[in-house]
Amino acid sequence: MQDTYIFKEIPPQRPNTPLLDRIETPDQLRELPEEQLTQLARELRAFLLWSVGQTGGHFGAGLGVLELTIALHFVFNTPKDRLVWDVGHQAYPHKILTGRREQMGTIRRKGGLAGFPKRAESEYDTFGVGHSSTSISAALGMAMAARMQNTGRKSIAVIGDGAMTAGMAFEALNHAGHLHADMLVVLNDNDMSISRNVGGLSNYFAKLLASRTYNQVRDSSKKVLQGAPNLMALAKKTEEHFKGMIAPGTLFEELGFNYIGPIDGHDLPLLVETLENIRELDGPQFLHVVTTKGKGFAPAEADPIGYHAINKIEPVPASKPEPVKPKPSKPKYANVFGQWLCDAAEQDERVVGITPAMCEGSDLLAFSERFPDRYHDVAIAEQHSVTLAAGLACDGAKPVVAIYSTFLQRAYDQLIHDVAIQNLDVLFAIDRAGLVGEDGPTHAGAFDISYLRCIPNMVVMTPSDENETRQLLHTGLMFEGPAAVRYPRGTGPGAEIVKALTPLPIGKGRLVMEGSGVAILNFGTLLTPALDVAEALGVTVADMRFVKPLDEELILSLAERHDLLVTLEENTIAGGAGSAVTEFLNTRDVSLPVLQLGLPDTFIDHGKHGELLSDCGLDADGIRRSIERRLERLRHQTLKAVR
Repeated sequence: MQDTYIFKEIPPQRPNTPLLDRIETPDQLRELPEEQLTQLARELRAFLLWSVGQTGGHFGAGLGVLELTIALHFVFNTPKDRLVWDVGHQAYPHKILTGRREQMGTIRRKGGLAGFPKRAESEYDTFGVGHSSTSISAALGMAMAARMQNTGRKSIAVIGDGAMTAGMAFEALNHAGHLHADMLVVLNDNDMSISRNVGGLSNYFAKLLASRTYNQVRDSSKKVLQGAPNLMALAKKTEEHFKGMIAPGTLFEELGFNYIGPIDGHDLPLLVETLENIRELDGPQFLHVVTTKGKGFAPAEADPIGYHAINKIEPVPASKPEPVKPKPSKPKYANVFGQWLCDAAEQDERVVGITPAMCEGSDLLAFSERFPDRYHDVAIAEQHSVTLAAGLACDGAKPVVAIYSTFLQRAYDQLIHDVAIQNLDVLFAIDRAGLVGEDGPTHAGAFDISYLRCIPNMVVMTPSDENETRQLLHTGLMFEGPAAVRYPRGTGPGAEIVKALTPLPIGKGRLVMEGSGVAILNFGTLLTPALDVAEALGVTVADMRFVKPLDEELILSLAERHDLLVTLEENTIAGGAGSAVTEFLNTRDVSLPVLQLGLPDTFIDHGKHGELLSDCGLDADGIRRSIERRLERLRHQTLKAVR
């Protein structure tokens, strides 16, 4: 019987969870009588609600797969059997059941648990996940290794219906079917985007198709009919038509999978029975489960998008504080982009907005409502989004691709081959550039300056504040050719945003503060700490605006008048804007010390954005100390040369 217990609010105190408290590993979970699993699900849901309320973090997806998580660990011998999550938003219940319950209060904090599966964190996290649509490929690789080693391990990929839209998932399905790999793919359909065929009849047939009896008869019939190819073909057609009437799995059957489902993903007894049957089957199996994102928490069920993640729930003070006049809220950089795109589309009917499943994150909701015919969410298909934009540009449209820095990496070939080589008029609005805080290295936009500036025909822009972002986006739109504007997550310094859209001169920076001795060449949103350092040390600051093309005239002018140039960027130092400056100076035979400040050659773990900048020496104190150390070394070198 399905558990229908619904929470209406997040528990303010840690809930009483006597059964869950006994579970430190899935081995202990598997010792429970099956009839206790429903009670365990209630306690796990209560604990998950409370713990995320304490820390903030991803929310709805974990609630949706809670029963499925219990069933998978109950039926399969994890971690020997490999369980791969796709994407990692779903993994909070998995972390709680695999020995990390008491560490959940540290999730997404510096030095604490990662918000996604992480191999270095637990043997139960079999594959690191940040991007989507990777699980089937990874699980297939694990199944192939198990076959080579003759271990008998099972491989299970749990993939969401959104992740299933990516071409990579179907490439892996095609390969797995070809190899007749011994693996299970569980499709977590939480939007009913594939089928609404859920109910008693569908559940009954799903159990039948997963049963050992049915599959033994199926295999025996194949052997009997091997000598009669016409009868074999007829039997196969009959089976396909039968399955087609009761289930939407014909596509997966054609790819070589035994399709089972759809079934209710919150019915624990049904999940356990179905998975136990599947466990005994050989070859590629595909189980389609339908779930509700945010299941068991009424507000999240009503608003699954709004409750994808939540902030920490702050305790209500005992006494009512004195009312404080609220400060006007600053727009996020994504809001600046969203407003600009609407304004640009109002002025130019050729403007088209494209996003690979990041409508809310990129603040495209208003654009999608105002210009529905010019808005295209292509789902999790980054490669397609870029080549789609290229096709639009070929025939006179002005496509704007709103995409996160780390997601654009997946479409790098399309960026070069389909856009840049053909010199097409496509603007890339690159969100989440630089460090992204609690989401960690899988989501950090640490490399885009480096991978963009080496591409011919590209214009690469790094605005320093909200108004610069708006004006440089317009500059990129007016430029006839491929252009990119990178901007970070969150809010900026609160610069006044000018309504008028004015394209800026391509490849020209601006002198912000005049000093002596040292010139800081800022690329991006670290201008505020750069100005703090300039005030303290009396040095020059230039806001470069463009990484490609560089403002060569400004760089040469600064080099003539200063003893040290300092480049500043929230991008990896390797191949970044600082490298561009040193390469240019080398071509002009200018011998001048250059201090390159940026992200180090390592993956930066999760934590608050300010903490991570400080660790990387990119806050005002870190920048000042780096400059002072370099000046001290230069003084020692000068004294040594004099002696």
